[in-house]
Amino acid sequence: MNNYQYIKVWTDNEIGNIELHRPKVLNAINQSMVAEILTALCEFDYSEQVKVIVLFGAGKSFAAGADIKEMMGENAVSMELKNQFADWDRIALIKKPVIAAVHGFVLGGGFELALCADMIFAAANSKFGFPEVKLGVMPSAGGCVKLTKLIGKRKALEFLWSGNHLEAEEAKHWGMVNRVVPNELLMQETIHFAEKLKKQPALALRLIKDTVRRAENVTENEAMQYERKNFSLLFASEDQQEGMQAFMEKRSPHFQGK
Repeated sequence: MNNYQYIKVWTDNEIGNIELHRPKVLNAINQSMVAEILTALCEFDYSEQVKVIVLFGAGKSFAAGADIKEMMGENAVSMELKNQFADWDRIALIKKPVIAAVHGFVLGGGFELALCADMIFAAANSKFGFPEVKLGVMPSAGGCVKLTKLIGKRKALEFLWSGNHLEAEEAKHWGMVNRVVPNELLMQETIHFAEKLKKQPALALRLIKDTVRRAENVTENEAMQYERKNFSLLFASEDQQEGMQAFMEKRSPHFQGK
């Protein structure tokens, strides 16, 4: 693994862990941190020793937003030349399951980072929000688009225009997060679910994720054709043969990710 400045990274029992580690500034996200997160995600994605990836934050919060100091001197031209959102876009290319375990403030860029994950487990004390409007700007790493797809135009506009915080249970109600758990059980519940996922056939998980991502952006008919292609592709895997054979023999399957 690389030597990281803004995150901590390790593997434990086939689960890749990425911890945002700027606790003194509530894990405020700067461009270097995003680059480090992407590098760690890619390394885990290519590693045969990792089945599931978990993303979480150190200290009192997951991430309280972008690093405002870093943006203060920017202008439209410098922002364009930096192409700073290229790393954000590449996060969507990660094939393995990514679970975000969030607590405390999950705001602005921190919320956008959580939305990059496939699933979000939230501690009961989590507070979600896009406060960018109060700074005279707007979300820029997918916040407006992803939120609209999740909760619809009218509710998204209410949320984005007000810049207000949303409690964990309300976020769950609107489909922004998968589960809300007691604060002290956040990592335990997240790892427990990751342990279940890692026992599933890796290729099936990969192509299910691929199909769901595709379905977000194309017509229903196109998505259905894509789904059937991936379904057929899985019949070339050893795990498909093992899964069906185990079913016929009334035993637990032993998947190898092949």
